[in-house]
Amino acid sequence: MCLAARHLLDTPAIPPPVPTLPVVPLLPKPTLPPMPLPKATLPPLPTTPLPTLPTIPTLPKASLPPLPSTQFPPVPQMPTLPTMPTIPKATLPPLPSIPFPTIPTNFPSIPTIPTTFPSIPFLSPPPSTTSP
Repeated sequence: MCLAARHLLDTPAIPPPVPTLPVVPLLPKPTLPPMPLPKATLPPLPTTPLPTLPTIPTLPKASLPPLPSTQFPPVPQMPTLPTMPTIPKATLPPLPSIPFPTIPTNFPSIPTIPTTFPSIPFLSPPPSTTSP
């Protein structure tokens, strides 16, 4: 008996059965009578005939009288300009022959700038130590 009670305590409690929900009866859907919608009717537009356009009268061809042929007076001859005296050509003395400086062809080599900079102990982190 004691062993049976112990086994009863070890078994999990069974939850009570869930009550079933009652079925809701389906209600009949009310049918509404159709609403009479008034038809939108527009009155017909009045049709008025367009008035006829008046005809354009034809104009007679205008004939111009001929232009009178008038003789223009002859253009007076332009006076000739006085001739300019000729200026003698100026001859320049020859340029002194100064030799141009010679450009050297071999240049001295430029020293190279190191690309690695020494580390500043205050600004650089301490070296890493790897331990096995």
